[in-house]
Amino acid sequence: MTDRGKILLAFTGRPDVEARLAALAPLLGPIARPDPDLLDAATRAETTVVVTTGSAGAAAGFIAALPRLALIACLGSGFEGVDMAAARARGAMVTFSPGANASSVADHAMGLLIASVRKVAEGDRFVRAGHWPKGRRPMTGRGLAGRRLGIFGLGAIGEKVATRARAFDMEIAYHNRAPRADAPWLYFDTLRGLAEYSDALVISCRAGENTRGLVDAGILAALGSDAHVVNIARGSVIDEAALVEALQSGRLAGAGLDVFEGEPHVGEALRALPNVVLTPHLAGTASEARAAMLDMMMDNLAAYFDGRAPANLASGTGPGES
Repeated sequence: MTDRGKILLAFTGRPDVEARLAALAPLLGPIARPDPDLLDAATRAETTVVVTTGSAGAAAGFIAALPRLALIACLGSGFEGVDMAAARARGAMVTFSPGANASSVADHAMGLLIASVRKVAEGDRFVRAGHWPKGRRPMTGRGLAGRRLGIFGLGAIGEKVATRARAFDMEIAYHNRAPRADAPWLYFDTLRGLAEYSDALVISCRAGENTRGLVDAGILAALGSDAHVVNIARGSVIDEAALVEALQSGRLAGAGLDVFEGEPHVGEALRALPNVVLTPHLAGTASEARAAMLDMMMDNLAAYFDGRAPANLASGTGPGES
């Protein structure tokens, strides 16, 4: 039987992942993060598979330190932290779990939108502080019905956001690199056009260098002072300084954020704002989503160890590609 090598787990805190991996193949680690300084000589020589997450990824230096590397398996729907050029140069496949957490993330996106529009967190603080008997309750303004929702990225998550938003009687439009023939929603060929149409924007695009900072001061201004922004993609997609300024100045009504550029560290200016709802990258962590992502990743790994091509290859990687 061909030696398919060993798996290196490049993150900690998931005993369920460790157990599933150890039952499949010899397991190395876990190490705290994908860092070449954490690799001993034996690990460098024996690792053929790295299990990581989309945000932690695998940088070029880490890939270069593993001469036998054949597969980088990302637990989750993203792979933005993987240096794809370095993976291709090594001849390593990159797999991920597309769509496995889509329902969970879409649910959370709608929760953040409702919380922002209806001032749920502000109301919670008001009650907990004992202000209700003493003064007027916070007013929530417009609801969701009749709002124009723009979805930036109509993939598996964006599509589920659209179906949920439709149940709230929202008008729906989207921006992708190209229109989807199967989508009944209004399409805009520019993000600026979508922002000018919308008074709520959900960011659900795939993160990468091509989307870094695309939601900038101009896009936020185009949304207008009654608008709300929800980000369940990655923090890199929004110009965070521009977002803070728009929220502080009242040029944007509110925001619901599950992801941040420097997470887990969130800037003091953002944390101090009363018109933003913050959650710690929870959108995809519903129990059924975690199970589905792990199952899909294990299927990808099983295919590799059986000598088959994994089903969920990231674009541009695969057997024979360089």
